[in-house]
Amino acid sequence: MSLNDPISDMLTRVRNAAAAGHATVQIPHSRLKAEIARILKREGFISDFSVEEEGSRSYLRLRLKYGRADRAVIRGLSRVSRPGLRKYVGSEEIPKVFGGIGMAILSTSRGLLTDREARRSKVGGEVVCYVW
Repeated sequence: MSLNDPISDMLTRVRNAAAAGHATVQIPHSRLKAEIARILKREGFISDFSVEEEGSRSYLRLRLKYGRADRAVIRGLSRVSRPGLRKYVGSEEIPKVFGGIGMAILSTSRGLLTDREARRSKVGGEVVCYVW
């Protein structure tokens, strides 16, 4: 299957799995998706992730995290910069998601960073997605 926007597909799979109450979600692997998963784990939005091989393909398996009353920790995921319309920001224009409760993931010259890390490092870049 050919995907025009694999990052958007990843976010949709995670959003749907969290809404359905699934414990894990399986996504085709890429280095960029693995880096997004690493940031989500470090910031406490997912409990763990692993890379699994099935034949000639590799998959990323994310273990979702749930709080009280079995509500998913990830309340929302939103793709910002997409293939048809890229969104770049300077270090002074990095958005705050829900007043700082959520986070933005940026693709910078120093790799993928959260909005807080990018502000601290004074680097701008492409806004990949918002997570809250």
